[in-house]
Amino acid sequence: MKTVLLKALVLFFMFGSLSSPAALGADSAALQKAKKEAEAKGYAFLTDRDEIVAKAKKEGRLRAIGSMESATIKATMAAFTKRYPFIDFYFQESTGSDAAQRLLLEVKSGVAKEWDVVGLSTDFRTEYIPYLWKADILAMVERGILRIPPQMIDPKQRNIASFQSRFAVTAYNKNLIPASQLPKVWEDLLKPEFKGRKLALDIRPTEIAGLVPAWGLEKMLDFSKKIATQNPFWVRGATRTLTSVLAGEIPMMAGPNFHTVKGVQAKDPAGVLQYAILEPVPLTLALQMGILAASQHTHAALLFFEWMASPEAQKIADENEPMNSSVYVRGGAVERELKGKKLSIPSWEDYQRIGEWQSKVFEAFGFPKAELKK
Repeated sequence: MKTVLLKALVLFFMFGSLSSPAALGADSAALQKAKKEAEAKGYAFLTDRDEIVAKAKKEGRLRAIGSMESATIKATMAAFTKRYPFIDFYFQESTGSDAAQRLLLEVKSGVAKEWDVVGLSTDFRTEYIPYLWKADILAMVERGILRIPPQMIDPKQRNIASFQSRFAVTAYNKNLIPASQLPKVWEDLLKPEFKGRKLALDIRPTEIAGLVPAWGLEKMLDFSKKIATQNPFWVRGATRTLTSVLAGEIPMMAGPNFHTVKGVQAKDPAGVLQYAILEPVPLTLALQMGILAASQHTHAALLFFEWMASPEAQKIADENEPMNSSVYVRGGAVERELKGKKLSIPSWEDYQRIGEWQSKVFEAFGFPKAELKK
C-alpha cells in the first residue's frame, strides 16, 4: 500500500502541476486578448518573457540616466551585469532640477539618442510622457510576464515605474527632547512645549504638502498656519540642519527624509540623533523612470525595470542610498519601518499638483526667510 501511495505521489509531482492543453490554450487566449486590448489603446504588449530575454540578447546594450547616488549606481551596474552578462550596461548619475531640465530639453529636441531609460523629475514628469515608449508594462505585470509589484506602475500611463520610496520623519537630539515629550502625530508639534525656537522647518515644505492625501488641502493649510506661529527655525536643506540638531544647536527638525536622517546617523556613533515617525506618514514614490520611445534597446530596458524591483536591487538601495527601497517590496527597510502605520501617499495623478500644494503651504507660512542655507 505504501509503495502504491509513493508511486502516486511521484506521478502527481511529476505531472499533476503541469497545465493541461486546455489550460494552456486558455492562458494563450487570455494573453492574446490582453495584447489586442493594449494595442487597441496604442500600447505595445509583449506576451512571452523568454522572447523578451532573447531580443535583449540581440540588442546587447542599455543606457540609463537618473537620480541614484554614485555608490548605488556602481553596485547596480555590477549586479545587473552579473545577472545579464550579455547586456552592455551603463548608468549615469543626474541630480538636481537644472540637470533634469537640461535632459528634458535634449529629449524634446531629439538629441538624447544615447539614453534608453530616463529618470523622470517630479517637476517635469508630465512633459516627458509624449516621449516615452508606450508599452503597457502594467498589463505585462498583471499577466505575470514581468515580475514587478503592480503598485510600482502608474495605473493611468502604465509605462512609468517608481523603484524607491521616501518618507518624512521628525529628527531630534535625544539630550534636548525628553522621551516623554516625543510627538506621535503631526498635531503634537503644535503643543506649547515646541513653541519658541524648539523646532526647525524647511521653507520648501515638501513633507507638509505631502499630508494632503491623508488630510485634504484645507486641514493641511490650517496646520501650516498654526505651526508657523510656533516660531520655528526656518531653514533650507535637511543635511546641514540635521548636523545642527546633532550639535545641539536645534532641538528638533520636522520633515527630513528617513534616508537622509539615516545617513547622518551613520556619522553619529554616540547615537545622539534620533527620529520619530509621525502619523500620517507623508510618503512619495521616488526614482520614477520611463523608457524613451526612441530607444533601440526596449527589451533590455524591460529586464532592467524588472530587476530594479527585485529584492537584490532593493537591498542595494537600502545599503547605499541609504534606506531608500520601495514601500511595496516586502522585507525592505522602508516597508519594515512603516508596517502598520497610516500613510499619506499621493496618487500618481497628484504629482502634477504637488508644486501647487507647496506654494500654498509657503503662503500659509507667511513667506519666511531662510536662516540656514544648504
